[in-house]
Amino acid sequence: MAAGPFIFPDKAKLNMFSPTNLLNPANSFKLALVASGWTPANSTDEVFADVTNELSTANGYTAGGIALANDALTQTAGVVKFTCDPAVWTASGGSIAAWRRGVVYAVGTLNGKVNPIVGHFLGDSTPADVPATTTGNTLTVTPNALGIMGAT
Repeated sequence: MAAGPFIFPDKAKLNMFSPTNLLNPANSFKLALVASGWTPANSTDEVFADVTNELSTANGYTAGGIALANDALTQTAGVVKFTCDPAVWTASGGSIAAWRRGVVYAVGTLNGKVNPIVGHFLGDSTPADVPATTTGNTLTVTPNALGIMGAT
């Protein structure tokens, strides 16, 4: 007789992400911006060192990305969500270059991996490059309403 589908209780879903320490809110996380030359290899990209074509330090952007603030791992009504405040850069001395993808990663060594990737997203779902941010303007990246990561 075939068994039915395996059911994960709500609290178990939350616990699956926290014990690995990858999404432990006590960790520090960064968001880095990457130009269109990087094609994610979801089956092999594991750490931030696997990412290429990150924007260079210039005009308000710093290589390695920006620290995420108020990151949180929550569980509500069976949905686990990892989210944070919007990330904000201000262009100064020139434009922040055009970019295609954002990459979120944990800072440090977790489970033997240095700066493990949490995930990535397209800045423009067309997909197209997000245009350069000109001097004096802000570039704000707000997490998707579903969070950086969500699991039901």
